[in-house]
Amino acid sequence: MGWKQRLAVCLGRLPRRDGTNGGTNRVMTLCSRDLPAAERFSWFCDLVARDMAPHDIVTEHVSDFPASATLLSLGDGIGVSSVAFPAMQSIRSRRLIQRSDPELWVLALVVKGTMQREQGRNHVNPRPGDLVLYDTSQPYWASIATDDLAQSIVLHLPRRTVPVPEQALRRMVATALPSRTGFGALLSQLLGGLVEQGPKLEAGQTHRLASAVVDLTTAFLASLSDADGPQTKAARRVAQLHQIKSFIRARLGEPELTPTAVAAAHHISLRALHYLFRENGKTVGEFIREQRLEHCRADLADPRLAGRSVAEIAIRAGFSDATAFSRTFKTRYGMPPGEYRRSHGEPQSRNNTGRPE
Repeated sequence: MGWKQRLAVCLGRLPRRDGTNGGTNRVMTLCSRDLPAAERFSWFCDLVARDMAPHDIVTEHVSDFPASATLLSLGDGIGVSSVAFPAMQSIRSRRLIQRSDPELWVLALVVKGTMQREQGRNHVNPRPGDLVLYDTSQPYWASIATDDLAQSIVLHLPRRTVPVPEQALRRMVATALPSRTGFGALLSQLLGGLVEQGPKLEAGQTHRLASAVVDLTTAFLASLSDADGPQTKAARRVAQLHQIKSFIRARLGEPELTPTAVAAAHHISLRALHYLFRENGKTVGEFIREQRLEHCRADLADPRLAGRSVAEIAIRAGFSDATAFSRTFKTRYGMPPGEYRRSHGEPQSRNNTGRPE
């Protein structure tokens, strides 16, 4: 197996940036020393492209590139990466953006080494302890100088999760952000603590941390942009609702998934939770039930799950009463689950080429 295949296997065990779960591991530590010297630079370039976004990287260490990375997924596309690497230049061009753009806001905490970064009309020379914001959807350039290995802790946030106006955020890219007092100091300490404690965290704890990371980052960036008006507050509600829905979808199989449990997991009152969903046109209970029904419908229509009984499918989706499930399913889809499986879950007939007709 080549290094690209090995890297794909490793990253495949982590939840993907789109928020879906590609595996069960939330933390992965990778090191170029596990590969032959000639493959290490290509490995690092591919790691950066997969974990964040494609870059053109220029370095004097192509023949032997010492690097390591600890990747922590918090779910819903939010991730923290601690990366160590030698001196290099990194360029994200319009060509690369057109090829692939995960649409991330990226906040980097410089731990070791010195850096120059340019984006838009801004230029900054951050030093260890500084925070720098940049945008994967716009071209940028960075140069990292070090006699040994540089290190950065990088927070990746999908654009939809940051309820601060884009215009305000783009004014802050590649500028000196305060990191030694106030929100900046708290955020820097949180990022360092996530890298240190990440391997010890359970899956259920990481989602709660995601909420804390987004809230603190939003408070930090909003305070710098003076953007705390109606637009930001509305966007914050949208982002919070999206995050809560992702939390529910990831836990449909838990019978104890109730509005009260959801509110407690997000440190808000039950009344506040109901208010969020009222603006969305559904109650929390209705949304949970709909998601469970849709999960069952998809499983019943999947020929690969033909050996799984209807009752088992219902239980795995969080329904504890088979009779009530059957009645609810019929009301929603117009037929009992067994009949739905027979009419929708049969494998497609095949022609004489062996391909589906």
